[in-house]
Amino acid sequence: IGEGTHYKNYEKLGAHVIEGKGVNGVHFAVWAPNAEAVSVIGDFNKWDGNSHKMRMLGSSGIWEIFIPGLFEGEIYKFNIQSKSGEVLEKADPYAFSSEIRPKSASIVHDIDKYTWNDAKWLSQRERHNALDAPISMYEVHLGSWMRVPEDGNRYLTYRELAKKLAKYVKDMGYTHVQLMPVTEYPLDASWGYQTIGYFAPTSRFGKPEEFMYFVDYMHQNGIGIILDWVPAHFPKDGHGLARFDGTCLYEHADPRKGEHQDWGTLIFNYGRNEVRNFLLSNALFWLDKYHIDGLRVDAVASMIYLDYSR
Repeated sequence: IGEGTHYKNYEKLGAHVIEGKGVNGVHFAVWAPNAEAVSVIGDFNKWDGNSHKMRMLGSSGIWEIFIPGLFEGEIYKFNIQSKSGEVLEKADPYAFSSEIRPKSASIVHDIDKYTWNDAKWLSQRERHNALDAPISMYEVHLGSWMRVPEDGNRYLTYRELAKKLAKYVKDMGYTHVQLMPVTEYPLDASWGYQTIGYFAPTSRFGKPEEFMYFVDYMHQNGIGIILDWVPAHFPKDGHGLARFDGTCLYEHADPRKGEHQDWGTLIFNYGRNEVRNFLLSNALFWLDKYHIDGLRVDAVASMIYLDYSR
């Protein structure tokens, strides 16, 4: 991870339900190299930062702990004490699931229990996505494509969207759906482009396995899925990546490089191996765990030009 070459670091960092020496529990790990102390807090310890203190693994900057007796569904955050004495409560950057906004805690979730049924699509995907194959892409924001007005104008769930959207896309002759960001985000008005939970499909429309069902159903109907992906910037919300361990960890410390003044967001510091590792492993995560067919990278111009919007 320190080299920036651990492209499946989501298998180690975050929260994982495991069995250790015959005991069931959850293993937590988080990168916070400049922290004075880190602990896991949640309903299980009454959000007490003194209950489950983590240990630092050598000079890696990674803190870890195994807590026996915890299971899937536990709500948690990391309690991070900075060297200046500041205490921060942060959501897990590698969480697979999150609470529905305005709540902001992470949720322990096992994402390896879904049974996929899209083997036929995967075996033919190279042909569907070939340069000489027809591609017609339908861009969709899941929160506004269709609502249920008779039920408080609520969102459709991932399962409801799968059947309605697949039928519409097939009737209209599209080959692919491009989803505006589904990575967890706190602000509805951002349409998902201000991501906090890079490894969690938004809880607005259901649980992770329900998003897997959505992708699976689309594939079974011969429809490819492209995700809008935002590796350029992230919001300043207190529970997110901003000043994660009390220092500018994921973002540039120099505000001339570190802040999008138009958008009110922070810019990733690509000079850090661990930050590049975070983003590259995140891109591969969606292809690996959710069978996504491709990524559309957002805000590329802002990453290329140092004087972007300045």
